Amino acid sequence: MNRLQIDGRILFLADCPRTIERQLHGEALTLEQAGALRDDVSTDEITPVPILTHFDDKLGRFPYTGFRAGGAQPIGVDAIRQGGFAVTVAGNRYGKGSSREHSPAAEKLAGIRLVIARSFERIYRQNADNIGLLTSTDFGLIPRLLAGEAIALEELLAGRDALAAQILREGGLLRFGQRHLRGLAGDRAPAARTTQSAQTTQPTPPAAERPRTLFEKIVARHAIATAVTPADPAPGDGIFVRADWRFIHEYYTGMAAHMLHAALGRPLTLHAPERVVVFEDHTSYVEQSPAHVRGGLVGNVMQMRDAQRRFVADYALRVHRTLTEDEALRDDGSNVAGISHAMMAEHYALPGQLVVGTDSHTPHSGALGCVAFGVGTTDMANAFVTGAVRMTLPASLRVVLDGALPAGVTAKDVVLHLLALPEIRSGAGVGKVFEFTGPVVSALSTDERATLTNMCAELGGFTGIVAPDAETVRFLKARRGVDFAIEPWMRSDEGADYAATIQVDCSGLSPMVARPGDPGNGLALSALWETHEPVRIDIAYGGSCTAGKREDFDHYHAVLRWAADRGLRVPAGVTLYLQFGTTAVRDYCIAQGYLDAFDAVGAKILQPSCGACANCGPGSSTAPEQVTVSSINRNFPGRSGPGQVWLASPPTVAASAIAGRLLSFDDLRAQWERGDSPRAAAPA
Repeated sequence: MNRLQIDGRILFLADCPRTIERQLHGEALTLEQAGALRDDVSTDEITPVPILTHFDDKLGRFPYTGFRAGGAQPIGVDAIRQGGFAVTVAGNRYGKGSSREHSPAAEKLAGIRLVIARSFERIYRQNADNIGLLTSTDFGLIPRLLAGEAIALEELLAGRDALAAQILREGGLLRFGQRHLRGLAGDRAPAARTTQSAQTTQPTPPAAERPRTLFEKIVARHAIATAVTPADPAPGDGIFVRADWRFIHEYYTGMAAHMLHAALGRPLTLHAPERVVVFEDHTSYVEQSPAHVRGGLVGNVMQMRDAQRRFVADYALRVHRTLTEDEALRDDGSNVAGISHAMMAEHYALPGQLVVGTDSHTPHSGALGCVAFGVGTTDMANAFVTGAVRMTLPASLRVVLDGALPAGVTAKDVVLHLLALPEIRSGAGVGKVFEFTGPVVSALSTDERATLTNMCAELGGFTGIVAPDAETVRFLKARRGVDFAIEPWMRSDEGADYAATIQVDCSGLSPMVARPGDPGNGLALSALWETHEPVRIDIAYGGSCTAGKREDFDHYHAVLRWAADRGLRVPAGVTLYLQFGTTAVRDYCIAQGYLDAFDAVGAKILQPSCGACANCGPGSSTAPEQVTVSSINRNFPGRSGPGQVWLASPPTVAASAIAGRLLSFDDLRAQWERGDSPRAAAPA
């Protein structure tokens, strides 16, 4: 393909639902006629979670079925195919959120050949490249396409890094990988097991001509030399790296297996299969998931899960399965399971390593001082057979957290504050490494550091990282029995280059929330009270990878034990769900005696799973008028049901559940001590 000749129509994803409807009814618009374009179109809107049960041509029926404009969802099933659209146009930060490759795949299968946006999220654009879907930020193409002009491929590739351009020329990553990457990753000794003393896999550092960040040092130790990538890459260059660990979960495994077997036949020869970990962490509650039950999709999910189980059996891969409620009752403690990226930090990742997974929250493990980032299905499929992982070398942001956190303020509040900063909202963090440092970070536990790195996905970052220190060594010994010695190179050098520095005096922070629609809609709870009537809630959800860790449950318990001791319960009309992130967290809570307080206030306890966070279980809303306060990491439209989702920290979620409205723990206690019992929080 030397030139792109578009035979179909252009779809402008506008803010106005009427504008969308006009286009679906056949009206052709110009950019000016389309008006304001939607920013922040998420992959949850391009392909809602229930659609992910498809991984073949059926996906082409569903693009944009979760898209919202003016509170409406104007694009129905088959609308893009039937409308004859070939180009999509949108605003800033297109494709933010989940790493699901289903989104560009659905667009391409529906007939979309080019997506034009003012900016793209990193994983979405890389996924599009990998399957041969063209993307551009050049709005000057629009009048030319409307005039019927054929656009030269090289013009569409202008400004892209050399690797991305070459992958697109060759029709996608799998073809490229078979031609250029076979055998280049080499064979290395498996990374150390967590029951042994452990070191990194490559103790001898490369020579450095300049000061480097910790991220740059780790990447240099894992870089793969190829004929098509630069020997000394700069930010923006495409490279390949070897991963110490590759992990995948059931929403991606069937798709990866399907494309690999279609391209390479059976059986496959997997590269270093002992360093692949497979998780079943999204589907254990599917039979109680309102979205899947209502949509008649439970059978599809079971087929998707079974496709993963067949792939695991065929290639003898390591697997962790979450438990159903019945299985949990019979569990003797030998089952080790949970949310994939939380499990990687609990059992596998080590400082100095490189970890990739098919989830945008893979940076969770960056809290341990490793490089961990999310990839799409084709990236992982290619890595399965070549051992090589594609990345575009990012620049780094230094985030200095000064001062000290006030009592009652958590890492989740810090992230919600960062997300609300104007520079972050305008895209300063997109595609970058967030290196967290400063006295607040030094004082945080590893669980709290993981909240920071995990939510780099929401910050728009490539990954997040915290340099390992005495706390890291303590965590590895206490949680995993690993004796780890930090090596001198495991830190950023003085004078290392950063794109920018963000400095926050955390002493002035207070509990935060994020208004429904986007994690960047953050504001202090005190400011909310000044501008809003009390926000009544129907559902409170505490859990997810971000807030289902041990320390998160310490927070839930502190609030709920306080409430139980005063005879308070979750009021009628409100449901509180608490869901463990891993079985280790569950067992910790049992050992600490936390379940007594949870039961006393009327909380519903759920076994480890992604659950309501991914619209995959109890805790999701079922009606638009419902309001949820949730400790999950993102509240994009439709992400956790059709209702309105407010994001908050674990103590705020628990306090709000007792009050029946958004409230911090400090204010809940203050009202009680004044004898002014919170509305709807009457004694049992």
